[in-house]
Amino acid sequence: MAQSSAAPVLLRQAPPTDPATAVALLQAAADPVRWTVLERLADGPRCVCDLQEHVDVSSTLLSYHLRILRDAELVTATRRGRWIDYALAADASSRLAGALPAPARDLGGA
Repeated sequence: MAQSSAAPVLLRQAPPTDPATAVALLQAAADPVRWTVLERLADGPRCVCDLQEHVDVSSTLLSYHLRILRDAELVTATRRGRWIDYALAADASSRLAGALPAPARDLGGA
């Protein structure tokens, strides 16, 4: 039987990401305040008042950080009367993981 000369198939765990997009996404998460917010939201939606209790910044600065996370589409915001509830975006974890470089796996062989 003839041996196949086909090139090996290389797969990544996540689809390739544009480097500029990946860097922007990682920069949005790479701040201690924003990381703390993401950790809190990983446990479920929170109102701003709850998030404020867990970060040592003014409410104005917290709003700034939340805007960065919203702009990066890592969190979603829902108005509830005069309150705003924040939640981790459904695809936030997979998008952050996909932004990291991943080694290709060789599924072919020769």
